[in-house]
Amino acid sequence: MAAGLPDPKEIEELLLGGELRYTRVDAVRLSGVTREFSGRLWRAFGYPSMPDDAIAYTEGDISALCRIRELMEEGVLDEDGVIRLVRAFGQTMTRLAEWQVNLLRGMLAPEPGEQASESALNTIVDIAERHIGEFEPLVVHAWRRQLAAAGTRAMAAAATRAGGDPSGRPMTTVGFADMVSFTQVSRELEEIELARVVEWFEETAADIIATCGGRLVKTLGDEVLFSAETPRVGAEIALTVAAAIQDETEVPDVRVGVAYGPVLPLMGDVFGTTVNLAARLTSLARPGSVMIDSELAARLEEDPAYEVTRIVRRPVRGLGIIQPYVLRRNPKPPDGV
Repeated sequence: MAAGLPDPKEIEELLLGGELRYTRVDAVRLSGVTREFSGRLWRAFGYPSMPDDAIAYTEGDISALCRIRELMEEGVLDEDGVIRLVRAFGQTMTRLAEWQVNLLRGMLAPEPGEQASESALNTIVDIAERHIGEFEPLVVHAWRRQLAAAGTRAMAAAATRAGGDPSGRPMTTVGFADMVSFTQVSRELEEIELARVVEWFEETAADIIATCGGRLVKTLGDEVLFSAETPRVGAEIALTVAAAIQDETEVPDVRVGVAYGPVLPLMGDVFGTTVNLAARLTSLARPGSVMIDSELAARLEEDPAYEVTRIVRRPVRGLGIIQPYVLRRNPKPPDGV
């Protein structure tokens, strides 16, 4: 390591919150879990495999293994449940960590291709050392907030399940917003410019979804998937996103497809025919427009705030012939709407 630059091992231990002092053999012995189970946990978290004699574990790792063992012994979770939970944490935290490191890179090298200076590196290390303890509670607080919101949605779905899908799956509005001609745009823009376009699109869509009362399920670069508990909230999200992106001249228009029906929520994602139908409707929509299915149209056509226009039926892959509708705002809604 060059003189004056931070030691990578010291940085790793700073961020881990403890000294690397144990091997995998030590971790298994001290925590009381089996070697096989510890390997499954490690892989579920998304960590690379380590030799048994590599010193790669901290006191925090041992404590985490002990807590997981206690949860299983108390019957809170079985082994498969633990692995699924750990995988969810691992995948979520991987993205969060990458996002945070990218923010730090922006501080280290403000201009593309610019090398981080020694002083900038040491400044970031100093910030981490002084304030990492203050950032950690923010992560827990955000998790509790999202957990409360998800729990409330689940309870509301259970309360109304009698009038929903016979299988017990919640009736949900789901939609995709997809940037038009993204492949062509990606060829025309420099990498940093393309990244800014994608970031602006994701931030704009996420803000609108949250403001309207929906949920951002996931982002796929040039596409976002959202859900909403009611048809009206789903309609508001779709129309607002389409209009907001259309008003930005330097960003390609989006096309939005929305469907209403039963979905299967799993690991933070949603699955099922309703989700597939929303994706197919997106591919049928014109730039700047919103396409919806017949179920959603039936629930919105009496709402004076919207115009629902039936168009020609279309064949779509995997779903046969469908009846799409174009959704617009009513240009002259009655007073009070």
